[in-house]
Amino acid sequence: MKKLTCSPCFWTKVVLIAIFAGLVLVDRLDAADVGIKQEPGTLDEALAARKAAFTEQAPLEVSKLYDQGVIDVAESGVLDSAKKTGDAAPDFTLPHATGETVTLSELLKQGPVVLTWYRGGWCPYCNIQLHYLQQKLPAFEAAGATLVAISPELPDKSLDTKEKGELDFYVLSDTGNKVADAYGIRYKLPPEIIEAFKGRLDVPGYNGDESWTLPLSATYVIAPDGTITYAYLNPDYRERAEPAVLVEAVQMHKKSTRERRVIPQKR
Repeated sequence: MKKLTCSPCFWTKVVLIAIFAGLVLVDRLDAADVGIKQEPGTLDEALAARKAAFTEQAPLEVSKLYDQGVIDVAESGVLDSAKKTGDAAPDFTLPHATGETVTLSELLKQGPVVLTWYRGGWCPYCNIQLHYLQQKLPAFEAAGATLVAISPELPDKSLDTKEKGELDFYVLSDTGNKVADAYGIRYKLPPEIIEAFKGRLDVPGYNGDESWTLPLSATYVIAPDGTITYAYLNPDYRERAEPAVLVEAVQMHKKSTRERRVIPQKR
């Protein structure tokens, strides 16, 4: 009988996928399981607690795989293509989780918009982010801003996220990442992570397409005239814009608007 042989590289990949498969479930703990129960003072602290809990449970090989994935995203060119401060924010119309459609230009008639992206309700870091944004919602509203969260998930998945998180702000569905693409923040998951997810985390099923693309951890503050006045761009999905900083960015915009109004017109 002919003896079958396989390269060491092949077996290393098999072991990594097997280990990673188990960790997919570990890293999909509900946001309430880590960080939120203790209610850390800031989003940064809650995300750091979530990351530390995962790192403590994960084999070193898996942690390295995640870290390399972040490096791959950073080197993909998405940070260069992303819209930045001073750029015009592309207009869009997307379905809200409740069924209605929402248009950015219409929201801007009411005041500035805080626009943030999240990967999906399956991502624990995203759930923590949305929880802390909900906590700061009164501050956003007091500053005259509208808070909008976007993910590539199908509308029914977005509705699940909104209901489970008890979110009172807009949760929009960008199927196919078309708006993310217009903002230059769409990227494709690294091949090794796609292989590890297959059969265990159905990203295509959540998003309704086979592209295996996701949005960058991006948040913008957009002025009523459509200009981006604040941009947060991060290739690391485990880090997000701090809500308190976003509130300050909106307040600074509001203050500068008032100041511009008192400058006398030249005659």
